[in-house]
Amino acid sequence: MTESPATKPTDGEVCQRVKNGLKPERNGLVKSLHRCHEREHKHHCHPEEEEVHSDSHHGSLYSRPFIESFEETPMLVAVLTYMGYGILTIFGYLRDFLRHWKIERCHIAREREVQKDFVPLYQDFENFYTRNLYMRIRDNWNRPICSVPGAKMDLMERASHDYNWTFEYTGRVVQDVINLGSYNYLGFAENTGPCADSAAEVTMKYGVGVASTRQETGNLDRHEEMEKLVAKFLGVESAMAFGMGFATNSMNIPALAGKGCLILSDELNHASLVLGARLSGSIIRVFKHNNMQSLEKLLREAIVHGQPRTHRPWKKILIVVEGIYSMEGSIVHLPEVIALKKHYRAYLYLDEAHSIGALGPRGRGVVDYFGLDPCDVDVMMGTFTKSFGAAGGYIAGKRELIEYLRSHSHSAVYATSMSPPVVEQIITSMKCIMGEDGTAIGRERVRQLAENTVYFRKRLREMGFIIYGNNDSPVIPMMLYMPAKIGAFGREMLKRNIGVVVVGFPATPIIESRARFCISAAHTKDMLNRALSVISEVGDLLQLKYSRHRIQPSLARPFDDNVYEDIDD
Repeated sequence: MTESPATKPTDGEVCQRVKNGLKPERNGLVKSLHRCHEREHKHHCHPEEEEVHSDSHHGSLYSRPFIESFEETPMLVAVLTYMGYGILTIFGYLRDFLRHWKIERCHIAREREVQKDFVPLYQDFENFYTRNLYMRIRDNWNRPICSVPGAKMDLMERASHDYNWTFEYTGRVVQDVINLGSYNYLGFAENTGPCADSAAEVTMKYGVGVASTRQETGNLDRHEEMEKLVAKFLGVESAMAFGMGFATNSMNIPALAGKGCLILSDELNHASLVLGARLSGSIIRVFKHNNMQSLEKLLREAIVHGQPRTHRPWKKILIVVEGIYSMEGSIVHLPEVIALKKHYRAYLYLDEAHSIGALGPRGRGVVDYFGLDPCDVDVMMGTFTKSFGAAGGYIAGKRELIEYLRSHSHSAVYATSMSPPVVEQIITSMKCIMGEDGTAIGRERVRQLAENTVYFRKRLREMGFIIYGNNDSPVIPMMLYMPAKIGAFGREMLKRNIGVVVVGFPATPIIESRARFCISAAHTKDMLNRALSVISEVGDLLQLKYSRHRIQPSLARPFDDNVYEDIDD
């Protein structure tokens, strides 16, 4: 199984095959992965693109177009970014020297004088980074809001008089800020409507806290109803809910894998998955992001060589992937992962934190998006914090799996039960998505999110920004690169009443800083156009339009959605 059917070139195709998941060669070109049914018309590839086509004739794993693009960082931008970090590092060491000799005051945590002979507790590179780089742009994070985090929100204004070491509130509220940062994919983060009304009603009946674990006296009838509804929504036998999304991963993976087991983890998996894998005591091997050749190589080696030293067969092999990768905006190549999992008889753990509710014609996640059988995924994980506007997470799958976790998962045995109003928010929003509330509101929100996502991504590319990820992903990373532009972009956007999230090291590679937009079904066309206009204005101000290709609508080539036009550096 060196080449899956989805990666085999068909007869008559003129497109060059590329490796799944790999970024393009250093030529500044855009890489696109296209997987679709064989068309009657001749396939075309632009000089700036590389495409992969599969056809149903060869048993294609993909039943719909699957397009992802990652444009290579321009060489000049990469060099200038490294230079920027180099200059900041040099001046950082200079300032640390001044602090050491008490010439400059140091505000950050330090050991007391009586502990001067102890091994340093705080002084390491990350602390150096915090003092000298993060503090310069700290005002872009932890901004307090004082409203519902819907399509618009209100922010409490704050100011710093000591270069972001401390903040003071001015008493002013910045109102009607367009929210492009919250994971409110389907717009259920709201204080009016059926979800809010149901949560308020349940609060009056049950109160807010349960004050016990599920195994003792904290198992409410609403918890039971919610878990049955989640299983029905996902199309599996059973499901179990937890009060915290992060702990759903970090506390359940150790219950599923242990010594003598092998975990194969995507290199861009979330920190909760990484922590859970490490806590399990299993051997961990990492494969390149969304690269099926890399995954299959590790699977083959695991089968052939077995465990280190003893060469005994692994007790189990667990493949861990995400539905949507929250920093890249890419979607897992799930049909290929399932094919490999079946071929090598491994288990699959799928984290749908960002994809559940946000993908698929019925909003049921990446499995629904590809039209696959939920039973092919051994462990389905997701969170209620995003599309459902609530809190917590779930594990779903076969009944035997869930019964095992009820008695072996630390998160189930020791954690307090979910709050009743949170449970009611999940139930009401999920019924809305399923159409069990007697309306088509949920279906309309899923459709609106998909429409907003495609529109926003297309417009950003037309403006000349470098955008990562899949065309259908509501997580849209826009590359900033240089450290100074991280803070500048966030501040300039807020000045124009647009709230965005900017991300840098260590959440991303050190030269791949970015802004991350999260699109919502609650965003209107006017809001998106206003945001796009401001992004373009700030992009011109900060010179962020790095893309060498501008997408122009094409009337001359009816079979191509976009034509790339080269832009000179």
